[in-house]
Amino acid sequence: MLSLVPLLTAAELPAAHKPATVADIVAASRPSDWKPLDPENTLYMQLPAGRVVIELAPKFAPEYVANIKTLVREGYFDGLAIERVQDDFVVQWGDPDHRRSLGAAKRSLPAEFVVSARDVPFTPLEDPDTYAPEVGFSGGFPAARDPAVGRAWLVHCYGMVGAGRNDDVESGNGSELYAVIGQAPRQLDRNVALVGRVVRGMELLSSLPRGTGPLGFYTKREQRTRIESMRVAADVPARERSRLEVMRTDTRTFAELIEARRNRRDAWYKVPAGHADVCNIPIPVRPRLRQR
Repeated sequence: MLSLVPLLTAAELPAAHKPATVADIVAASRPSDWKPLDPENTLYMQLPAGRVVIELAPKFAPEYVANIKTLVREGYFDGLAIERVQDDFVVQWGDPDHRRSLGAAKRSLPAEFVVSARDVPFTPLEDPDTYAPEVGFSGGFPAARDPAVGRAWLVHCYGMVGAGRNDDVESGNGSELYAVIGQAPRQLDRNVALVGRVVRGMELLSSLPRGTGPLGFYTKREQRTRIESMRVAADVPARERSRLEVMRTDTRTFAELIEARRNRRDAWYKVPAGHADVCNIPIPVRPRLRQR
């Protein structure tokens, strides 16, 4: 006759044997597991409610990033508005009245939807994906690649920032930007140039009132949220910058974080999923602990 031995829950395990949570892994991380935001590739969008910090991805969209920085440095976005908030999809901002000059910025850009996989680092995720042969992380961004054709691209996870376009794939220029605020719309992958991700201030975007017009556009001017300013962090005095660092995605520590998300074994979870989706793995961001 078999003897039934009760299983201990995570809360009942001795402290030395309790599986690490994401919070534990972050707390135990080393300085080398983190990278500071590059001021030259970081944007600050100031809204009435606070600052949104955007990390740009020049390795994946170099011409878009350069054009966006030109627009920002010429004050293009200052005084414009968030014009669209579509529930479970995106927040979009730009020139809703189509009156502002692009100045020295280019009017159209090549479709920077994919890059050569040889040109970007890639840490693969072992879990299968519906939309790509492989998914993983590249330089702190969620990404995908197809080894058969040697192409890599960023993917539309929560908080990713993309550049709007019309039907012509070269009609975008970075003057209309959006951030994903809902379930990852991966059907957009390789159809839009993704230029970065929001690393601080997502709550300021995701909590905005939803637009009632088609596709979530606001139907009245007074419904829009005014953009007070947008700045490249390098142009902001050092004392006024948001001193943040992002966990590197090519480290053993991040691999441990992936496993902690793949198999949640803290006290609340009873059935570990045994699987992780690329968009369900957080890339931690925190205030910089020391000057480097």
